[in-house]
Amino acid sequence: MITKTQLQVKRVFDVFLVLLILPIFLIPIVLLIIIATIDTRRYGIYSQYRVGQHGKLFKIYKIRTLKDTEHHQRNLEQRATTIGKYLRRSKLNELPQLFNVLIGDMSFVGPRPDLQGFADELKGEDRIVLKVKPGITGPATLKYRDEERVLERQKDPIQYNRTIIWVDKVKINKNYVLNYSFYLDLTLILKSTLNK
Repeated sequence: MITKTQLQVKRVFDVFLVLLILPIFLIPIVLLIIIATIDTRRYGIYSQYRVGQHGKLFKIYKIRTLKDTEHHQRNLEQRATTIGKYLRRSKLNELPQLFNVLIGDMSFVGPRPDLQGFADELKGEDRIVLKVKPGITGPATLKYRDEERVLERQKDPIQYNRTIIWVDKVKINKNYVLNYSFYLDLTLILKSTLNK
């Protein structure tokens, strides 16, 4: 299982990496915010409370992609703008989360941060998932890269997510925490980069 020392090393690596790449992505992020503001006719940054490490809530930042303000699991792809669909598929809408990593709410690798009603309601041994910061990428994120399209094919996407996908994600994320290594993080970052 991940140790306190490993968590500290993980944080030092996160800060080092984000300081290294943020200057490269700063101008693209600003441009995407401007484009999204024009495209959606609302401020181009979308923020929402998510469940973080130890169950604490934090605000996650994304490039806005939807035509309306509501954010639930039904018809996300249909409600996204044309540009928004591209940003979601390419994951460019996730770039502002570099700031979440910088301020310490997130890590580069970890379980994806969930809405209230999921990670905050974990019981027993499953709560081990909350030991680490949520990540921009992770093993479950890679497996369910096309999650939105999978959900859109279901009659009841919310129920399917809760009973099938969420249950599997918890197993994957528990395994990540129990078998953590710095090398594993590097491998997952590389796989995420190659899967863009």
